[in-house]
Amino acid sequence: MAVLPQQHEDGGTRPPAPPPQLLLVSCPESVRAARDFAREFVAYHVPGAAEEYVENVRLIVSELVTNSVRYGTEPGDSVLLVLAVADSYVRVEVRDPMRRRPCFRGASDERGRGRGLFIVAALAARWGVAERPFGKAVWAQVAR
Repeated sequence: MAVLPQQHEDGGTRPPAPPPQLLLVSCPESVRAARDFAREFVAYHVPGAAEEYVENVRLIVSELVTNSVRYGTEPGDSVLLVLAVADSYVRVEVRDPMRRRPCFRGASDERGRGRGLFIVAALAARWGVAERPFGKAVWAQVAR
């Protein structure tokens, strides 16, 4: 069954809203899918958002999903990306099955790692970690 675009009062059509969450396989390729999903979600729910704002949301999504894939999962696990829009921010939440909380690590040019949480802290108005029944959720609010 095909989903038809919504009809608007002005007679135009708008495609259906993207869902607020995306279930990802825990693999490096999922990071790109998460970034693309975030772009589509923000474009739909925050029309006219500045490109810099969209890129900040995408970068936070990228960093949180990357951390979750690298440190919060084992082979065969999944990661859940949940996005929400409020009046003054977009909330990004990434859930994984590990209880271990993320921590700041020193940047390493050799490893090419260690900057993710610093980037999240610099771009987000607020961020944190919440325990879940089966793991944790790392969240960030990107102010508009």
